[in-house]
Amino acid sequence: MTDTTADLIHGNASAVPAGVAIGALNNGFHLASAKDFKNDIEVLNYALALEYLEAEFYRQGNAANLVSGKEKQYLMQIGADEASHVATLTATIQKLGGSPIGAPAVDFGGAFENRKSYLTTAHIFENKGVGAYLGAAGFVKDKMILQAAAGIFGVEARHAAVVGNLLGLKAEGGVYNGSFEKGASKTNVLTAVSPFLVDPAKVVAAITY
Repeated sequence: MTDTTADLIHGNASAVPAGVAIGALNNGFHLASAKDFKNDIEVLNYALALEYLEAEFYRQGNAANLVSGKEKQYLMQIGADEASHVATLTATIQKLGGSPIGAPAVDFGGAFENRKSYLTTAHIFENKGVGAYLGAAGFVKDKMILQAAAGIFGVEARHAAVVGNLLGLKAEGGVYNGSFEKGASKTNVLTAVSPFLVDPAKVVAAITY
């Protein structure tokens, strides 16, 4: 029996086919209503959860040796950037007196089947990261934190552009998506990445106070 998106939404999927996972990540679907961010710590832990996911994605993807040459160089650097974001967000949360969440258990399904699946999933991850930072920006109260988050937002956007170029995507509607970036809601982002989390509910609970 093949699991469907409906099975995934209701937590009944025994396995996540690569097509279902990538489709859910790309488009998002409404799984449940997430609460708004109550404070800056919650915003930072939300960002940290996503950075953990991206850092581990590139760690596993780069270890799979699916790319070489300049592509490998780019993706190794992107992975290093994501690991740096994890360290920075963790230190910031601790400095503010908060408790950083731990790294979530992940399963990337068929994302590393070949070069194209790796790059395609990477491109979608990066664009979701861009939307996540922009969507959460209005909830940040501390201007210094907002400035730091904007710095990460810019790097994520560059990552998306680099991977888009590696995929040979067209400029408008591929590498770029309009004249203005669009923010993504917390619900949309968490629902979209849930196929790659072993226990999505645990992650939501960890970042919601």
